[in-house]
Amino acid sequence: MQGAQRNSLRLLQWMMAASLALPIALFVFTSTISYTSTKDIADREIERTLDVAHEHALKVFETIDRSLAELNEVVRGLPDEIIRSREPALHRRLKRLTDALPQLKSAWIFDANGKSLVNSLASPPQDLSFADRDYFYAHVDQNIGTFVGAALTPRPPYQGARFFGMSRRRETDDGSFIGVIQASVLPEYFESFYARIGSDPGSFFAMGRTDGVVLTHFPRLDRDFRLDPTGPVGQQIAAHPEHGLITIAWPSDGIERRVGYRRVAEYPIYVSAGLETSAIRARWLATMGQHLVFGIPATALLFLLLALAFRRTQHLHAEATARREAEEALKHSQRLEALGQLTGGVAHDFNNLLTVIRASVDLLNRPQLSEERRQRYINAIADAVARAAKLTSQLLAFARRQTLKPEVFDVGERMQSLHDMLATLLGPAIEIGIRLPAQPCLVKADAGQFETALINMATNARDAMQGKGRITFAVQAAATIPDTLVHVSGSHDLAGGDGLVSVAVSDTGIGIPAARLGRIFEPFFTTKQVGQGTGLGLSQVFGFARQSGGEVTVESEVGQGSTFSLYLPRVPTDLLPQRQAPNTAPAVAGSGMSVLLVEDNIELANFAADGLTELGYSITLVDNATDALAELTMDAERFDVVFSDVVMPGMTGLDLAQAIRDRGIRVPIVLTTGYSQALSQDGAAGFDLVQKPYSIEELSRVLHRAARLRPVRDGAAE
Repeated sequence: MQGAQRNSLRLLQWMMAASLALPIALFVFTSTISYTSTKDIADREIERTLDVAHEHALKVFETIDRSLAELNEVVRGLPDEIIRSREPALHRRLKRLTDALPQLKSAWIFDANGKSLVNSLASPPQDLSFADRDYFYAHVDQNIGTFVGAALTPRPPYQGARFFGMSRRRETDDGSFIGVIQASVLPEYFESFYARIGSDPGSFFAMGRTDGVVLTHFPRLDRDFRLDPTGPVGQQIAAHPEHGLITIAWPSDGIERRVGYRRVAEYPIYVSAGLETSAIRARWLATMGQHLVFGIPATALLFLLLALAFRRTQHLHAEATARREAEEALKHSQRLEALGQLTGGVAHDFNNLLTVIRASVDLLNRPQLSEERRQRYINAIADAVARAAKLTSQLLAFARRQTLKPEVFDVGERMQSLHDMLATLLGPAIEIGIRLPAQPCLVKADAGQFETALINMATNARDAMQGKGRITFAVQAAATIPDTLVHVSGSHDLAGGDGLVSVAVSDTGIGIPAARLGRIFEPFFTTKQVGQGTGLGLSQVFGFARQSGGEVTVESEVGQGSTFSLYLPRVPTDLLPQRQAPNTAPAVAGSGMSVLLVEDNIELANFAADGLTELGYSITLVDNATDALAELTMDAERFDVVFSDVVMPGMTGLDLAQAIRDRGIRVPIVLTTGYSQALSQDGAAGFDLVQKPYSIEELSRVLHRAARLRPVRDGAAE
């Protein structure tokens, strides 16, 4: 019961842990999938945004490139003097061009020395040289097509926003360098466009040249910077020059971003778009937060319900424990009450027996006692001893502490042999009916205790009928005990692998009230008047049944009689031993047989030694097993048999016998006991056993039989 309670509490604890662990595990699993999905969605958004940024940049660069090509056609083949003479008209044309293209700040036509021939900003132009600008000197040595320069600050007196130049080489028909046509492009134009398409938190855009020079950046930077070609971005671009997608801490501000890049057609320009990884995580956290809004209350509610169930179960278990403790206390008090009844009953019966013995001894001590009276007193003592032995046997049988002598016998045959004795015991007013099976029903049990149990059940039935009625004895084979029967002695596993044998004793008496069924097997419990019964009869039946691996049940109804059923394990018929004639031989003379007698009770030891000595045995007496083992170790050959008590202080007789076996001392061993816990559980371990109280005649026969079976001593004469 306590194990089941602990298991139920442990189960609730596991359920409480699971109510947290499983949602957490599910949340972690879902979070992982959700984070991967969020990243995939972010990558697709970056790719779409990058497509827009790339298309925009391509159109801007293509438009400016076409405008430069048109300007170049306008001034192709014209000397610088003709261009200066047409400067007002060309100025207006350049101004219309810049006004039409918001991405342009200005447009310029330079001579071979870097001086402005025409520009869209001022007319006439300032006499300044721009030969040191990258958009100019990049074309001096060779024709490189369209050049995109770095971001620059306007040179005074010109003012305004920063720009980067797009330029083409002016050359003669023979390929000689005569100047440059240039357009100043506004980075803020791209920044404005990026601000419009990058409205999501954490959006990022950049545009730069293939050598790492950054032209524009969103969010806007307060300084110019250049990407290291050997750094992570440069290495990624070198590995995948057309396009790619990377996660990196951007060098300009150190913020980690997920960035996609793509080259703008044939131009030496890359555009990139991305999102801050913190913004991606924020999206993921927002999604998971929606799950938590529902998940946390549900999990908390489930955990709370399980916690309440756990506390309620603990409370119920505490109540059950308290109730069980109260029941144990009640049972303990009942056991104490039974112990008091047992003590009083034993004291009463033994005092009666001791009174008979004491009175007989006193009478035997009187002088001039006739032989007839002396024999009568001796018989009275012997009868009292036999009754005391029977009482002790009944007590041990009830306690399941008696060393039984099991043998295989036919229950039906034994019942038939008891018919005459039962008829005498029950009296002429009791009608006896016996129903026996056609096939043998064999059991392995103590035959004497079986007969005692049968007599006790018969006597109990006779008393229930007040000496008049019918008692039926029925023997039959049974597979199991019917569920309808009341197992007054409690349920336990039966040892009947071949089925059971049932011995039922039914009477036509007054029956047993249901309130008393639970106590009828208690020792000294009886409803009879004082002096008419000890209350040990049914307790002996209970003890014998349990110690023999069986069961005893009862069916009773007030006014309709009772049926007591004794169930014993059935054994196969091939185990029935051959019949032997009863042994009625008298005491066997010792003829000098040497006996090592081990007994710690000095009075009993002297009694056994004196009796065996009178029969011609040679006795060596020791009072403990250690001294006996020393005697055998010194010279075992001088002893024909060892006779030892089982219950002794220190080393027991069973330990002594086992030690003699273990040391290879080949001396027969006979044990004796009135009660032994070890023998009642494990048997005599193959040694001969004499039950106390024993007679000298019985002892002499057992010793002689054991010594006669001893192997011939080594070197002994024939």
